[in-house]
Amino acid sequence: MGVTLTRAAQWTSAGSGPGTLEITPLNESLLNEIIKFTEGFHYRHPQEAAFVFREPLEWKTRLDYSVFESGYEISGTTVQSEDKDKDGQPLLLLTASTIRVRSFGELSRLLSVATEKKLKEAQACLEANRDPIVKILGPGYGTVEGEDMSMLRLLEKVKKDDDPETEIKMKISLLLQQLDMQLLNSSLKHISREVRLTPTSVKNEVDLLKHFSGKGEDTVLESLEYTSDYEFSNGCRAPPWRQVHGEICYLIVKPHDTNPLFITCSTAGVFLNGGREKEKDDIEYERKSDIYKDLVTFLRERSPKFLENMAKQEYTFFEEPVHEKQQHLEIVDTEDSGQSQKFYDCSEKNVFEKMKSPPVKGKPIDKKLEPSLKWKDTGLAGSQDAAKKDIKEEKEVRPISHELKKKASIISSGSVKAQSATKRKVSEKSEEASESSSESEEDEEQPERHQEGNTDLPSEYWQIQKLVKYLKGGNQTATVIALCSMRDFNLAQETCQLAIRDVGGLEVLINLLDTEDVKCKIGSLKILKEISQNSQIRRTIADLGGLQIMVKILDSPDKDLKCLAAETIANVAKFKRARRTVRQHGGITRLVGLLDCVSMGLANPTPSQTKDIEIARCGALALWSCSKSTKNKEAIRKAGGIPLLAQLLKSPHVSMLTPVVGTLQECASEPSYRLAIKTERMIENLVKNLSSENQELQMHCASAIFKCAEDEETRDLVRQHGGLQPLATLLSNSENKELLAAVTGAIWKCAISRENVTKFREYKVIETLVGLLTDQPEEVLVNVVGALGECCQEPINRAIIRKCAGIPPLVNLLTGTNQALLVNVTKAVGSCAAEPENMMIIDRLDGVRLLWSLLKNPHPDVQASAAWAICPCIENAKLLLGMVGSTDEILQEAAAGCIANIRRLALATEKAKYG
Repeated sequence: MGVTLTRAAQWTSAGSGPGTLEITPLNESLLNEIIKFTEGFHYRHPQEAAFVFREPLEWKTRLDYSVFESGYEISGTTVQSEDKDKDGQPLLLLTASTIRVRSFGELSRLLSVATEKKLKEAQACLEANRDPIVKILGPGYGTVEGEDMSMLRLLEKVKKDDDPETEIKMKISLLLQQLDMQLLNSSLKHISREVRLTPTSVKNEVDLLKHFSGKGEDTVLESLEYTSDYEFSNGCRAPPWRQVHGEICYLIVKPHDTNPLFITCSTAGVFLNGGREKEKDDIEYERKSDIYKDLVTFLRERSPKFLENMAKQEYTFFEEPVHEKQQHLEIVDTEDSGQSQKFYDCSEKNVFEKMKSPPVKGKPIDKKLEPSLKWKDTGLAGSQDAAKKDIKEEKEVRPISHELKKKASIISSGSVKAQSATKRKVSEKSEEASESSSESEEDEEQPERHQEGNTDLPSEYWQIQKLVKYLKGGNQTATVIALCSMRDFNLAQETCQLAIRDVGGLEVLINLLDTEDVKCKIGSLKILKEISQNSQIRRTIADLGGLQIMVKILDSPDKDLKCLAAETIANVAKFKRARRTVRQHGGITRLVGLLDCVSMGLANPTPSQTKDIEIARCGALALWSCSKSTKNKEAIRKAGGIPLLAQLLKSPHVSMLTPVVGTLQECASEPSYRLAIKTERMIENLVKNLSSENQELQMHCASAIFKCAEDEETRDLVRQHGGLQPLATLLSNSENKELLAAVTGAIWKCAISRENVTKFREYKVIETLVGLLTDQPEEVLVNVVGALGECCQEPINRAIIRKCAGIPPLVNLLTGTNQALLVNVTKAVGSCAAEPENMMIIDRLDGVRLLWSLLKNPHPDVQASAAWAICPCIENAKLLLGMVGSTDEILQEAAAGCIANIRRLALATEKAKYG
């Protein structure tokens, strides 16, 4: 609270004495926040509310003794609380107009009886007690510049003795620090919405008003003059000792219908001052009115005649054509160009948003290329006719300007990207050829999307850009506050993400990672972690060298920094170049080092051990993203990552298991990893986690088994550890296609072993697989048909498929184009054809012809599989001859037709062989 009152609150600066709080929107907002905090304090923190202050808070009150009722002892005009401290002193004492309060509980009660006067009471209390924390807790807790060590001293004291009062003091200090941060955050948001004036913009505004002032009934003002003719080099006319308070100049304005107005123009806005003191030429600087955003708005409120005559002027003060707002105001920055736009738009919000926002990166136009034609062309010293003429000329020029903007955007963004991309490709071409990825859409350099206009952008876009400006120019405290304020926005929204990038915020955030201040680093990483979900942001972070800095942070002793850096790397390393950067700068070795967590098996870990577990989780997340590269997989293995992953695989926490198993299933595509998974006894834990309630974890476990079960010993281990039944159960979850593809793949590979097929038959897996032959994506069908092809090696299973009506959908799949699916379906159909009854169904469905046509398929694997499938058809000819003599006419007819087809097939084969 002391920091807020010192740095953020607005105090009167004139005259002698301690000064008073100005009644400004910012101060009113801060007072209301403090009142809200104090009013509910005794409900939320009853023990701390009873704490007796070191010294009473004392101020002059406007409350009458009559407002105090129950709970107070009233004697004449003296009021004291019934609650006393240990020395018998009342916690609240009112004598005459002076009130003394010694606890938060009494402060809460006082505000409740003050009703509508609570704002004035809070103001009077804070004015009389500029650093209230000193009186509440003692001088050791006063607000200091630089590093505040009071909390560390208090913590040491708590450790040394068991005094409960010391512990309460620490809690109160923490609560007040939390309130301080909340108030600073609130004040920063409030300031970011304010319009700041500059000497140049004030000068332009005054010159323009002078242009329409003078004698005559139709002029807007009789006169408008500066109090000083001397202008400093910075454009200000206020004396230097007033410039430090943001004051720019002082004006004497004579409207037609009021007395002369003495006006102060400051960076915060325009307000009425006390005028010239009698018998002196000095100005009374004290503010006597509200603050207005500009001079015109001030005069409109003070002079009806000004407003009336202004409406008669041919020059457009307030209305701007829509196309000008879209194309002009977004480019001009008042602070840089010295031009005021406040006459164009009577909406304060729109003026702020258009005037203060820099051009977005999607339209990178230099402001010098597109000056404000409104001010440049009107000729401030010229006539009204000249002004009208130039406005007309501007409208004619504007469409050409818009085309130039679009062209400049394409040239400026395209040429820079082309040059940087060319350099990268020349230096990294050979290495890229060896990279592999399972995210093909992420690995391609995506073209940047440009925004054609900014009229539909929400207010958050401009507010965030304002905060980034504070990041660029603020001190350490302001930087931390700006970072906290930025996190209050929904950074998951693309608009907020691009707002940070477009104003150069990514450069600032990455630069903050190179500072020595831990708080700034943490704040920056928290924001980068959120916005790096955006693919464009990811690439920009990589281009700016952010990954290299994050890799270095992994060596930091601060555990929070390690976690945030690893999580951000996990988000950014979603494309080849980023993954390669992490590896080349030693990131893989450092990330593997994060996995070494000795606290994993503890039943009741301490907070420090819990943080170690979190570090390991974040490291696993980053390795998961990096493991999509073949070279990174090898780097993880060489760094000793496999045994550490095996250790983490025993964790009971799903949040830990998901990235660990995700990394393992990515790496399981390499033979060395499949061998390690088997030898490190990870199969047991993979099988165990198939029964997890988390479907993502189930999917990754099934996928890992799918890749590892090519090995016979691994298939036996899956069965021995009871993994077949969970796989069979997961087949019923047909809504999650990714999970279904992984499970069916694992069943397919496990079915290569006959013992596993027997188990699958017991679990009714074959019937379920037949039901999945229709209305499924190809990646599921490939695995389903592959599993059925393995199961069909046993006659009993071929009969099950026939009884479940599985042969027709299998034959239908012969007409597909997917190579892997055709290889598997020809194998399954060929295996089914070994049974004469199945053969007749295949023949009736024209399956033999379809198999024959696949011999012309361009893929050798499909040709070979089709040829093997045709063999059982020919071998069944003898059995079919016996069926021709059957007493069943339908069976006779089917067998005869099947033999005829086989004969044609044999003749065609002989013809193809011998010509």
